[in-house]
Amino acid sequence: MTQPLAADRVRFHPRLRDYVETEVLAGLDLDRARFWTDFGEIIARFAPTNAALLAERDRLQSLIDTRNAACKGQAPSPEVEAAFLREIGYLQPQPPAFAIATQNVDPELSSLAAPQLVVPIDNARYALNAANARWGSLYDALYGTDALPGAAAPGGYDTVRGDAVVAWCRARLDEIAPLAAGSHAAVTAYRVEDGRLATDQGPLRDGAQFVGWAGPAERPDKILLRNHGLHLELVISPQSPIGRRDRAGVADLVIESAGSAIMDFEDSVAAVDVDDKIAVYRNWLGLMRGDLVASFKKDGRPIERRLAPDRVYTAPDGGALVLRGRALMLARNVGLLMTTPLATLDGQEVPEGIVDGMVTALTALHDLHRARRNSPAGSIYIVKPKLHGPAEAAFTNELFAAIEAALDLAPNTLKVGVMDEERRTSVNLRAVIAAVRDRIAFINTGFLDRTGDEIHTAMHLGPVLSKPQMRAAPWLLAYEDNNVDAGLACGLAGRAQIGKGMWAMPDAMAEMLAQKIAHPRAGASTAWVPSPTAATLHALHYHQVDVAARQAELAGRQTDQSRLLIAPIAGPERWASQVLAREIDGNVQSILGYVVRWVDQGVGCSKVPDLDGVGLMEDRATCRISSQILANWLTHGVIDVEAVEASLRRMAQVVDAQNRSDVDYRPMSEDLARSQAFRAARALILEGAHAPSGYTEPLLHAARLGRRAPPAT
Repeated sequence: MTQPLAADRVRFHPRLRDYVETEVLAGLDLDRARFWTDFGEIIARFAPTNAALLAERDRLQSLIDTRNAACKGQAPSPEVEAAFLREIGYLQPQPPAFAIATQNVDPELSSLAAPQLVVPIDNARYALNAANARWGSLYDALYGTDALPGAAAPGGYDTVRGDAVVAWCRARLDEIAPLAAGSHAAVTAYRVEDGRLATDQGPLRDGAQFVGWAGPAERPDKILLRNHGLHLELVISPQSPIGRRDRAGVADLVIESAGSAIMDFEDSVAAVDVDDKIAVYRNWLGLMRGDLVASFKKDGRPIERRLAPDRVYTAPDGGALVLRGRALMLARNVGLLMTTPLATLDGQEVPEGIVDGMVTALTALHDLHRARRNSPAGSIYIVKPKLHGPAEAAFTNELFAAIEAALDLAPNTLKVGVMDEERRTSVNLRAVIAAVRDRIAFINTGFLDRTGDEIHTAMHLGPVLSKPQMRAAPWLLAYEDNNVDAGLACGLAGRAQIGKGMWAMPDAMAEMLAQKIAHPRAGASTAWVPSPTAATLHALHYHQVDVAARQAELAGRQTDQSRLLIAPIAGPERWASQVLAREIDGNVQSILGYVVRWVDQGVGCSKVPDLDGVGLMEDRATCRISSQILANWLTHGVIDVEAVEASLRRMAQVVDAQNRSDVDYRPMSEDLARSQAFRAARALILEGAHAPSGYTEPLLHAARLGRRAPPAT
């Protein structure tokens, strides 16, 4: 008898088959029967390895837990820690010096230093906003936020506020593209003469910064400038309400903002079943085909949002200059942990990340085989989160190669973005990069998940630091430096992106302007922002800092690797009782505020007000930190279950009050015993010490599915 194909052991859910057949494969020149056979073969080949890698995580953590418990609260020295981790296979040898060999990377990742947005792909409107955030109005960003002191008066356009915005922007323009003499504030007319920018106050100090215009040369509608690779557009409209008040008729300063945007299938979405997954796949399809539309009402008026067109100017030589109107889009697939009912292997659900990889790559063929509106370089960008060490990176490399073969793509068409957000990846980062050296296009410090993993790794060693203390811990500072140093040492400068993490306070733009310049100064070519407005404001930092020059200055720096191994264990003085009580309530309130929306409403990323009413972006990574800290403190008797239970009851009432204006909100405190959300939040804390790597996904998925299940009859 002939042996059955491995693919015969795989069964695809009928709704996935129908979606792929009728929507994704339509218009693609692929043999449909072969596609499903190859898909099944990939699942059958890689699912067992996926399971083995998860088992290796558990093996290593068990060995670490046993050793840590024997330490009785005395953290080992970095030298002793390193020897132990090498002995158990956690810490791998450094690879010989090498440089990545990635080809065909779009400039948004290889050479442009600019902000990056991360957005839940399950919300079409948000996804389109992120894609269109390549350009943003600096006037609007300043007028409507606290980036400038004060606020606009209600009741129409506040001319005092508007004039302050204009003055602030002119001052920034003098810094970014100064005139040879004088100030842009004194200019009364901009014009183009012989392909050069002229003003009544004289020319630019650096004439090469003028790169184009639109409209008549003698009275242009737009003036295009460039600095550090980023563009700025002066919009000149003397008849507009704002332009009439400006001596040069300037009505806006539009700046190139988000160079890239991650469309997130992972931490910021709550996709737990077949229909959820197809919905997120469908939005990705609309983005790759260029036909995604979001319809909604604003101020009572119907609005349709689509992908923005490219922007066309006249270049100084008289030819046409076309600039991209959209951010380069990347897909962040899920990690290795979760399974999905989209397919089964021998009757068991298969790893969700394998299915994500195949479906997102297949979908992106609509971009590669058509206009290449997203990637003119001809690449598909997939961010892989939560990889633990070089073996999991090598697994990803092999999986992507198999997907390329199945889809008739050239080797390394699939580019990978590696999230440096797990401890075993951080301490082995160069070996991780080496495992994907031919396809890596991005590394990024996911400091939130990285903190959660640091806590879970040290779960049985001793009480960990509080959140405020953790931000100054030696391992965290070394982690941020090491990510840049490893990236530069492996040749990412000018070839791939080196990134930093999210600004978590979307309403605190003044504070962001003051603090987030630290990211380009650290040598990062991008950093995450929570909104298009934040992208526009953060873009100013890349005008202030020449990142390429800064990376050249940092080349050759060596982070003290031993600092990565200093466990964040609290000293014997610990915390005063009132400080500890506040920490418990703060973490519990954060967990409840996030989980109740995740479980009851399927919202994967929320702006949750903290105990002081400050809105903080919360996702599964922040929830992982809060739950792991409390689980650790319970493990070591810093707090007890009674204190946690009392805080849960109090904070449920607080969170209910914070959500009272939401008509779809179901209060937890009315019946704590029956609230799926409350029970899930409680379990995240009380069972957190035993959660795989401290991840929140298994509990949250189960609670969401339970919330949506029909009541028992």
